[in-house]
Order: sequence, then structure tokens, then C-alpha cells
Amino acid sequence: MIVRNHQQIPECHRDLHDGQGLCDNRELFRDVDFETNLAFLVRTIIPPGATIGYHSHGADEEMYVILSGHAIMTVNGERRDVGPGDAILNRQGWSHGLENLSDAPVEILVFLVRM
Repeated sequence: MIVRNHQQIPECHRDLHDGQGLCDNRELFRDVDFETNLAFLVRTIIPPGATIGYHSHGADEEMYVILSGHAIMTVNGERRDVGPGDAILNRQGWSHGLENLSDAPVEILVFLVRM
């Protein structure tokens, strides 16, 4: 059994995809941990005013799961309010980014699968 707790992983503050501000990005699992095409699972906290820059992953698929807070998700130019419980699929070649325009942090899980 492999169990990791994101609360026990040291904070890693960095900009994500040339976004604004620094996000707390804690990597729970990496590609070497999996026996499939799953590339990573990270828990990210986006502080108020910070963003994950608009980007794409080519042949990879990625999913954002909103755990807490409210943000604006942009996928292929379409903007939408997202909040707790929302799961957003970013298919191969799609462009996407996330903006926290609220006064509270946004917490997400991010999964990436290599095709």
C-alpha cells in the first residue's frame, strides 16, 4: 500500500505556466510511481489574485478537480465559474487556465495522463 498525505509534503511555492502570483503546488505522485500512463497527481492552492497561466499539453489529458473556493476556468477561450465539486477535463491539445479572482484560496487536485 502506498499512502501519501498532501498536508505532510513541504510547501512548494511557484508560478504555474507563467501565471500571476505563486501557488502552493504539492506533488503527491509522479510518473515513476505509476505503472500506467498517469503522469502526476498534485494538490495546488491558488491564493487570491493568482492564476495558472493559459497553456496546453499537446497529446496529454489533464483534469482539474475543485476541492474548495471559486475560480474562473478558461478552456479553448470559453470562460466559466467553477467551484467545489466541479471536475474539468482538458483533452489533448486543448488550451486552459485558471484564475482566482475571489478573496479566498482555491484548492484543486490535478491529474495528468500521458497519451
